[in-house]
Amino acid sequence: MKFRVTIARGMAMAAAFLPTATLAHTGAGGAGGFLHGFAHPVSGLDHILAMVMVGVFAWQLGGRALWLVPASFVAVMALGGALGVAGIEVPFVETGIALSVVALGAAVAFGVKAPVAMAMGVVGLFAIFHGHAHGAEMPENAGGLAYAAGFMIATALLHAAGIGVGFMIGKAGESHGQVVVRSAGGLAAVAGVGLLTGVL
Repeated sequence: MKFRVTIARGMAMAAAFLPTATLAHTGAGGAGGFLHGFAHPVSGLDHILAMVMVGVFAWQLGGRALWLVPASFVAVMALGGALGVAGIEVPFVETGIALSVVALGAAVAFGVKAPVAMAMGVVGLFAIFHGHAHGAEMPENAGGLAYAAGFMIATALLHAAGIGVGFMIGKAGESHGQVVVRSAGGLAAVAGVGLLTGVL
């Protein structure tokens, strides 16, 4: 258990140093390949909040959800990315991404104890939108596999950061820790509303 907590802390600290900007969907070019793919999820507030909330949500559910929920997000996100690269339209991508922040933040804020399969389905639905945004914005000169590996690894690290945040806050004590975690979820949900309405 101590080893898992140490790993989670390390991941959370590493993620704290990732660059953040307001939105990742400018469509601007970049270095391409792995680095461009890695930069896309960590350069937008919407992606960062959603990914970290997936991790915190998984931590709240505990047990098998700790790895099944983030893993299902990454797997379905890869499918969404393939749709984006292929030019297959998915309606309301930006709205879906903003709603993912609202819904996941609210799930954390209210301490929702969903069955693992349901949690996997919900995060999988939102993963399609995130993946499509990543895939649709792949630079023409970027290798598809390298780019996909970049955004999948960055996403997994953000999930791990969320799990790490949950573990670290949980160390503050059962009662105080839950208040802090739920407050963080509430703030994320409010930020999601800001993204949805264009305020952020």
